[in-house]
Amino acid sequence: MNDDERYMRLALDEARKALEADEVPIGAVVVAQGRVIGRGHNLTETLHDVTAHAEMQAITAAEEYLGGKYLTDCTLYVTVEPCVMCAGAIGWSQLPRIVFGASDPKRGYQTYAPRAFHPKAKVTGGVLEEECGQLVRDFFRKLKG
Repeated sequence: MNDDERYMRLALDEARKALEADEVPIGAVVVAQGRVIGRGHNLTETLHDVTAHAEMQAITAAEEYLGGKYLTDCTLYVTVEPCVMCAGAIGWSQLPRIVFGASDPKRGYQTYAPRAFHPKAKVTGGVLEEECGQLVRDFFRKLKG
């Protein structure tokens, strides 16, 4: 297993925490120098806050850990392609690398704001894509009953 898969599995662990709380199962971790410094999963229902996405939680935790607002030496791993709001936060935090699992053609940043990240940011998509996407698909299938 390579590093991207290893850290995406940790993001999937976060997504499962969201699922246990009846949240959309999306998880994220921020890694710096081989160490997880921020974790998060969706908390929008729990906190009654539309901004409480997994990426926002993980970014905030990492910034708190580092004592600053820029994550210039970090990588964000998130199970689903970030939305426009999260892409903006990712750009402002100057994350140089973003790794996501499943694409989100309906709400993902690539559809609405493909240049929201820092201009030098490197993006890798499709890491454990099937597993990440299946978790979300199963969640919404179950909601529809």
